[in-house]
Amino acid sequence: MNIKQAKQEIQNTLRAYLSRDELGNYRIPTVRQRPVLLMGPPGIGKTQIMAQIAQETGVGLVAYTITHHTRQSAIGLPFIQQRTYGGQTFSVTEYTMSEILASVYQLMETTGIKEGILFLDEINCVSETLAPMMLQFLQCKTFGNQALPEGWLIVAAGNPPEYNKSVREFDVVTLDRVKRIDVTEDFAVWKEYARKKGVHGAVVSYLDIKKEHFYAMETTVDGLQFATARGWEDLSELIQAYEALGLKVDREVVGQYIQLPRIAKDFANYLELYYKYQRIYHVEDILQGTWQPITVSELRASPFDEKLSVMGLVLSRLSESARKVRQQDELTTTLHSTLKSFKAALEHTPPRQVLEQLIAARQAAMKMAKDAGQLDKEARDLKTRELNALQDYRSKLVDGDIADTQAFEAVKGWFGEQVSLRKTMAQECAAMFDNAFAFLEQTFSQSQELVMFVTEITAGFDTSWFVETFGCEAYFRHNKELLFDETQKRIRDSIAAAKEGQPPLQEI
Repeated sequence: MNIKQAKQEIQNTLRAYLSRDELGNYRIPTVRQRPVLLMGPPGIGKTQIMAQIAQETGVGLVAYTITHHTRQSAIGLPFIQQRTYGGQTFSVTEYTMSEILASVYQLMETTGIKEGILFLDEINCVSETLAPMMLQFLQCKTFGNQALPEGWLIVAAGNPPEYNKSVREFDVVTLDRVKRIDVTEDFAVWKEYARKKGVHGAVVSYLDIKKEHFYAMETTVDGLQFATARGWEDLSELIQAYEALGLKVDREVVGQYIQLPRIAKDFANYLELYYKYQRIYHVEDILQGTWQPITVSELRASPFDEKLSVMGLVLSRLSESARKVRQQDELTTTLHSTLKSFKAALEHTPPRQVLEQLIAARQAAMKMAKDAGQLDKEARDLKTRELNALQDYRSKLVDGDIADTQAFEAVKGWFGEQVSLRKTMAQECAAMFDNAFAFLEQTFSQSQELVMFVTEITAGFDTSWFVETFGCEAYFRHNKELLFDETQKRIRDSIAAAKEGQPPLQEI
């Protein structure tokens, strides 16, 4: 199965293991809760889905790359304990708590979360001395004298032998005690993830054209050479950072991430073309509605790959703009809920003290989510922006020496600035959508390129959200060219609702 299907299966397994019967006992006894063994090529996202599952289900996550551990750190250190058996005293060997198990208990103590996932990566690459202990752990869920707490799912990940010469084969006894899931690479699934994650447009556009370069492994005289999903995502983040700093990503830099020279060279050449197309077709002018007629004629006469690249540039900017609107919308919605709590608390507590309490609560929640392994970058950024806004409100109340009786109206006014910003950003993004469609209609008329463009907007996480939330008449007109499925129906219904006007946030 692909990584998306594997993620869903692990979520289903977790739900089944954590479900309880009418007496409050786990429906599946702990002894029958098999560890999940996730086997697949390196770099396809096995580690990432663990964090996603933890965040989406609200459980804790403790992750270890097991190859970094020795026998002592995994099972604990031995010590001599005196025991009495049948009236006689004996010296017996016991073990201190494993570092791995201690991390599980520490998370439970720190966060109050009692259930979660223990993720052990590269499970079949452990050292010879550690291998028996790991097999024991998978079979019995114990290290030394200590057991994994109830309510914790073991997920172990490994690579098939063809990808790693140091792997160890599992015996039948072990395999008969795990739930094995085999995962394969799938570009379509990764592309869906990439849209949501904000992977650089050049990476997505390139792989759209050359899907066979998404994941490749080759054995050469120079050793194993490869391109992986992890490499493309990490390269994307570097490109974005380099662009912000005004630095150039050349072939050598690409080769540090895409370690298959022919693909690295090919992408480096494409990246130069990508920037060239950005300049010669004046993408920003297109989105602002100020393109020149020559731009239309040049793109119309260009090769198909060039057309795809330019559409990728336009889609990337639309996605970026829609993402910023969505993030502002999420911040506004979150602050709206927080300020309702602020208003209710004012009946009994002074406003500055209420804000202090709200700030402290948000800081504690943020720390707990981080400690539990539930905080990805976007969730962290949202919480940070909310916290910054509350701290700003508190500072303005203090610096402005605003009376308690006037505090709520003042805070409400500052919150209104966020609402106005949301509206302005949405209007600007809507204009970009309209201009993009107008340009492509003028360039391609009713050709397949427009159908592809609408399809990409539908599939894009942020672009589809924007259309659903704020509408887009041009999208609605062209959407009839697509196959009518549940996604299209949902979007059409949302657009129809959006035509009636975007409802404002409820009054605080």
